[in-house]
Amino acid sequence: MTDFLVKRFVKDYEKTDDIKVREKYGMLSSITGIVCNILLFVIKYLVGFLTSSIAIISDAFNNLSDSASCIITMIGYKAAAKPSDKDHPFGHGRVEYLTSLVISFIILLVGFELLRNSFLKLFDPEELKFTWGAVLSLVASIGVKLWMSVFNRKLGTEINSSVMLATSEDSRNDVVSTLAALIGLISTLFTKLPVDAVMGILVSLFIIKGGYGIVKETVDHLIGKPADPALVKKINDMLMEKEKIIGVHDLIVHDYGPGNMLASCHAEVSSKENIVIIHELIDACERDIFDELGIIMTIHTDPVDVDNEQVNALRQRMNVTVKSIDDRMSIHDFRITSGECDINMIFDVVVPFDLALTNDEIKKKNRFCF
Repeated sequence: MTDFLVKRFVKDYEKTDDIKVREKYGMLSSITGIVCNILLFVIKYLVGFLTSSIAIISDAFNNLSDSASCIITMIGYKAAAKPSDKDHPFGHGRVEYLTSLVISFIILLVGFELLRNSFLKLFDPEELKFTWGAVLSLVASIGVKLWMSVFNRKLGTEINSSVMLATSEDSRNDVVSTLAALIGLISTLFTKLPVDAVMGILVSLFIIKGGYGIVKETVDHLIGKPADPALVKKINDMLMEKEKIIGVHDLIVHDYGPGNMLASCHAEVSSKENIVIIHELIDACERDIFDELGIIMTIHTDPVDVDNEQVNALRQRMNVTVKSIDDRMSIHDFRITSGECDINMIFDVVVPFDLALTNDEIKKKNRFCF
């Protein structure tokens, strides 16, 4: 069903890095969500009213809030698809992350409101009216929401969209909340205890937990997450495939929203290479990375003395030294300057963030080990 809808309504659906194609994916997800959620709201509200179930009524308004989220998602994808301009030279892709943040706040709001209402019903329970029609409508709702969760997760994975993945998470929460409402309704056949209210409390906590997870993930994107290790490896491998490049370091990836990334790195080459040939090689590397990964790449070249036996021996010895402190450490830009009495070794050390040593302590250990 998902593949059919994508092929039917998304032109050039395979070009998932294209901003306009992403917008069409967003429109498909949003319109599908609006239609399904409004239908579920009407059904659940009527069922909740007829059965006096706070869990079902709360779940109905949860679906109504989901419709609002879909409208926000639609607006977000429209805004994210806007091209770069004078005030936003890197485009508007991060609007997707802001949209995810808004949706997560709506999820949290629904969760806290459901928690409040459930606590009130725990101390002032209302007798539920069991009907098989209510049971069937809730089972149908679970089926629809389960499909919507899978639908949005597949779309979100396909275009790497945090918004759709957040929407998928919200639909999964709805499956759990509707299931809880169903359990509360069926429990009226066996007990007079306020099972409906208890299930409402459990569901609200589940929804709040999911909303917090989305907030954290989205804020991490906005603040700046480490680059995907698989992406880093891919860039490194593409550069190291070139015969004249002997090392890569200081790779930095800037994420300005899905499909809009900039990156930079240093590539080590022999100091004896022709500068014009190396310049052409680096230009070709930057084009290859853009064509294959869609990343605007800037590569700085570092000349390395590879034929000097003294330099090579000292570099190897220093590399062993820093790895004796921590195996994750490495060195680059190694060079020496010779004086009458001393040889100065100049290099940079890559240190893991979680290493429990200060820069001064690392320097002292280097001197001691060497």
